[in-house]
Amino acid sequence: MSRGKPEPVERIKQRRDRALAVLVEAVPYIGFLGVSFDRRGDELTGVLSYDPKLIGNPLLPALHGGAIASFLEVTAIMELSFTLLWDDVESGRIAAESLSPATLPRLPKTIDFTVDYLRSGLPRDAYARARVNRQGRRYASVHVEAWQDNRQRLFAQATGHFLMPPRDG
Repeated sequence: MSRGKPEPVERIKQRRDRALAVLVEAVPYIGFLGVSFDRRGDELTGVLSYDPKLIGNPLLPALHGGAIASFLEVTAIMELSFTLLWDDVESGRIAAESLSPATLPRLPKTIDFTVDYLRSGLPRDAYARARVNRQGRRYASVHVEAWQDNRQRLFAQATGHFLMPPRDG
């Protein structure tokens, strides 16, 4: 990129959206769960769209604990992966136009993941945000919080440790 005229913001947004879309497409399980991601700048919010197949206890009804844990873990991995991918795209190491699920760098691998279920997940959409507590070349620690109607009233949270993929160059 030249030092003259700044690049149009719309072009940067398109690159970021493309990188995120390819990243999500590369993990079919995300689509199976019904998870999507809302991006505002560099902040990702995971959205678990309600589906009756996610109900674990039909008597309450409540979301299945496994679906909640998967949603939190996927959100943590996408946060880590999008940050790495965006750095590679913006630095020019990876061309946004050449991105496809086959050309993506490897995803972080879960070392351990601990979920705290704070209350029942209701039969409605859920949201989650991940915060990277520590990220090095080989290891990352991430905290994730999930809510439904009120951001201040969490229904689950998790902490995970991840093995980071090797970086070229």
